Amino acid sequence: MAKSKRSKPDPDIEGAFPDPPVDEAGSLVRTIGNKEYLSELAKLHVELVKLEEWIKYTGQKVVIIFEGRDAAGKGGAIKTIMLRLNPRYARVVALPAPSERERSQWYFQRYIAHLPAAGEMVLFDRSWYNRAGVEHVMGFCTDEEYREFLRSCPEFERMLVRSGTRIIKYWFSVSDVEQERRFQSRIDDPTKRWKLSPMDLQSRARWVEYSKAKDEMFGHTDIKQAPWYVVNADNKKRARLNVIRHLLGLFDYRDLTPEAIVLPPREPDKGYVRPPITDQTFVPEVY
Repeated sequence: MAKSKRSKPDPDIEGAFPDPPVDEAGSLVRTIGNKEYLSELAKLHVELVKLEEWIKYTGQKVVIIFEGRDAAGKGGAIKTIMLRLNPRYARVVALPAPSERERSQWYFQRYIAHLPAAGEMVLFDRSWYNRAGVEHVMGFCTDEEYREFLRSCPEFERMLVRSGTRIIKYWFSVSDVEQERRFQSRIDDPTKRWKLSPMDLQSRARWVEYSKAKDEMFGHTDIKQAPWYVVNADNKKRARLNVIRHLLGLFDYRDLTPEAIVLPPREPDKGYVRPPITDQTFVPEVY
């Protein structure tokens, strides 16, 4: 992890998340103060920008997979990581349910198109591991398709690693008590209700089945070339800070921050006459 000077908290960060990054009312887990959270997050954001520049400079190909229980905080962690990054070199992939055509393809085929090129970082908000989780538990795949996934997934990932793609896999772990609290929060908040789908309710009802599926998945796919890293996600703020710090620690990167730029003087008007403002259509200034 590269060394950097102490960064001041950015006041814009707090309002950047649809899911409040601070006080989680009703949570029973150990929390972190708002001031400390924003201070640490500002420093980590600086390091993430350095990491992105290093990945771009060295031509690395990085895949980061985010899996876990529903309402475990995967999406919030991804938003936190992406907030200051250049979307030309870091992007999020969150695929919908496969189409009829995609269901007829080799299972991994629709994910391959989203893998990174040199100098890119791709964050998968759920991934090919859907087959080992929701598809298996909910009966969306056959038992043979499920068993074939467990056999082929480790080889698929080893193949990617041999070809120069680095795979980092995070599993966000949340307790049943905390998940229930978050589900209820989504029910009570109209702006979050879209996050709660019938599938989420089924996952709640089938908690033990999902636990068994996760254990089986880890048993087959926790390989040394692409191990699983478990994130204690009962507190979203701490989980976000911990996962970012861990991610940074996986890379021996250098600070390639460009030198400060001096703005050139603006060219003179040289007789330019701006068209009348009345000829243009402006957005009403309601605020």
